[in-house]
Amino acid sequence: MKLINKIIASLLIITTSVYAFAQQDPNLKEKQKHNPYYSHTDTKPINVPNTQWKKILSAGEYTIAREAGTERAYTGEYWNNHQKGTYYCACCGNLLFTSDTKYDSHTGWPSFYKPAAATSVKEKTDPDGERTEVECKRCGAHLGHVFNDGPRPTGLRYCMNSAVLDFVAVK
Repeated sequence: MKLINKIIASLLIITTSVYAFAQQDPNLKEKQKHNPYYSHTDTKPINVPNTQWKKILSAGEYTIAREAGTERAYTGEYWNNHQKGTYYCACCGNLLFTSDTKYDSHTGWPSFYKPAAATSVKEKTDPDGERTEVECKRCGAHLGHVFNDGPRPTGLRYCMNSAVLDFVAVK
């Protein structure tokens, strides 16, 4: 009986490990090689100088994330993405949003009505004083803006730039 319990326990561990591995982003290891700050599990804030980010990020990512740029509407990879999954910061891998809170805002940018967790984003008033900027809470990357014209239950529209998002589909 003990042998059967050990076999069942071993099979359970193997099955769980295989399932967890299958759920991971297949490009995660490659991203981590290229970017030592990229992690889907580390939520500790990081303070990396822009000179270092410039070496790591693509030109488009850098312009949006570090210079508060905005991609043109209807041009980003995720504005019309309807797959189930999770959105991470393209700079540091921090969990940002889930597809369960994504909706079609008819603006041409991926929009969500709430962040995935309290550790996901921080908000601050834009220098123009008219909008609220949304940044990654871990690395400070500019992600987009939040507006008060979203759907229930929050009434918020987190309008994000695709270029600073990584999406991992549920398998």
